[in-house]
Amino acid sequence: MLYGYCRISTPKQNLARQIENISKAYPAAAIIEEIYTGTKQSRPQWEKLLKKLQTGDTVIFDSVSRMSRNAAEGVREYLKLYDEGIELIFLKEPFINTATYKAALSNSITLTGDDIDDILKGVNSYLKKLATKQIQLAFEQAEKEVQDLKQRTSEGLREAKAAGKRVGQPKGAKLITQKSIKAKEVIKQHCHTFGGSLSDNECIKLAGVDRGTYFRYKKQIRAEEAGETE
Repeated sequence: MLYGYCRISTPKQNLARQIENISKAYPAAAIIEEIYTGTKQSRPQWEKLLKKLQTGDTVIFDSVSRMSRNAAEGVREYLKLYDEGIELIFLKEPFINTATYKAALSNSITLTGDDIDDILKGVNSYLKKLATKQIQLAFEQAEKEVQDLKQRTSEGLREAKAAGKRVGQPKGAKLITQKSIKAKEVIKQHCHTFGGSLSDNECIKLAGVDRGTYFRYKKQIRAEEAGETE
């Protein structure tokens, strides 16, 4: 069975782009969608997929960061799935596809049956570690990108405060931002209340807002649709 796993971890990311990339390369792939899970939250769709995977199945990712942004976890899951006979394909990092990893391991030097075998075993062990290191580096890079983004955001807020700029909004003020506009668009398009297919909890994750803000936006949307003002 051929699966394409797509995941977004922030509202700014585009799930449609991942789906398009995978479907274009592998039209027969069954697409699995994971909506706004982040790095520390559960991934229910991924967990379901892991339970149904069988030897010979293939999972395709747009990039290694879609499988995991935690390096240790990503390497561990990669090697576990490889040992179970699951093929993994990364469109943007083909050098760590399981087929490439398998080819690297198969290039082991044939033992001779004499004393030199002790040396050859050491060489073969080194080649395996080298191939595994490539996988580790790819996941570490994905994790680093997340940490760098968090650091840049934090530094930007500190610099804004140091420059005397207001961060946030005055108490009681009603501020219309691009984020609120986008969040409302997501809610109107996907929330079951407005004809969408997602539950409130799923829509909260997709919109990237807290629970209180989500229900306040829903109330505002209802008022807007009724031609009223809050």
